[in-house]
Amino acid sequence: MHDRAVDVDALRALTPGCANRVHLNNAGTGLLAQPTLDVMTGYLRREAEIGGYEAADAAQDDIAAVYTAVAELVGGAPDEIAFFDNATHAWNAAFYSVPLGPGDRILTGRAEYGSNVLAYLQVAKRTGAEVVVVPNDESGQLDTAALADLVDERTRLIGVSHVPTSGGLVNPAAEIGRIAREAGVLYLLDATQSVGQLPVDVEEIGCDLLSATGRKFLRGPRGTGFLWVRSTALERLDPYVAEIRSATWDGGRGFTWVDGARRFESWENSYVNLLGLGAAVRQALDLGLDAIAGRTLALGAQLRERLDALPGVSTHDLGRNRCAIVTAKVDGMPTDDVVAELARAGVNVTSTDPEHTQFDTEVRDVHPLVRLSPHYYNTEAELDRGTEVIAGLPR
Repeated sequence: MHDRAVDVDALRALTPGCANRVHLNNAGTGLLAQPTLDVMTGYLRREAEIGGYEAADAAQDDIAAVYTAVAELVGGAPDEIAFFDNATHAWNAAFYSVPLGPGDRILTGRAEYGSNVLAYLQVAKRTGAEVVVVPNDESGQLDTAALADLVDERTRLIGVSHVPTSGGLVNPAAEIGRIAREAGVLYLLDATQSVGQLPVDVEEIGCDLLSATGRKFLRGPRGTGFLWVRSTALERLDPYVAEIRSATWDGGRGFTWVDGARRFESWENSYVNLLGLGAAVRQALDLGLDAIAGRTLALGAQLRERLDALPGVSTHDLGRNRCAIVTAKVDGMPTDDVVAELARAGVNVTSTDPEHTQFDTEVRDVHPLVRLSPHYYNTEAELDRGTEVIAGLPR
């Protein structure tokens, strides 16, 4: 592969982890780049030297720039961004703010992430709402025709994982958005695995809420997540936590929410992590998400082809469009053993968990699978290395 848009050698030189491992676990955590490390260590040193409050006060312009960068990343506005310590808390802040009552319906897909599913089930039990799982089409992606048929006057939310944790499927997010808009239904998109890997534009997609993490394909630090909230959706949401960051006391026995998406935030934040996220997002924007996606998806396709060509190895990724997450099974060897053998050979991968994609597990008896996820800084030689290790496994 010769991609002039992505200088792989230069990017690898700025990625310390590339020297020690073949990292094919970017759907778990991407490798931090040196500029991100520099921003974080510099700020942490500043906190130690002058104090945490004082360092944050001095960094207000840099902190504001992170809101601007993340907004640019997803095509929104800075006042539509709220930051959290992980993507689950960001998603929870959105979902638990949707008013639901008896008979209301939540529509979701087979590929929905496990924590989201548990939240749906909890709220359904509390409120009397109903969780409806939209079937897949023949390709394995969410069936948009079935979704359109299922939307009715009781539907309050469409909640979908753009890319599941368990495979290379890319759900038709924009078509789902068209259906949601036509019906006037709130649309919550879990973009945890797509942001940083693919171009994600909230206007093109048409969602009302979007949650994501910093630690995966964005290559930011762990302990970072964010929520985008469409300004026009705010009046339809009731934030489930009020605190001194999100609301203002009225001097009596009431309060008002602060403007914009920051009504979902809490006052305390890890600014070293937030600034690290900003550095990672800025790197992604500078590279360009089209260029990132072009190389990353091509690497995923190459890896899938290599694995499918091996005797006794099968891949299990669904959908018409597939991303860089590749899931595979090795005949005659437990998945955990495959992951352990790859780790011993210096290749980072992980596995899927049947309890993390409950609705998928109901219809596909394939989990656990080996999950391999290259990113733009990986090389074809690293794909070869991972494939060679799997080909040589003792079965």
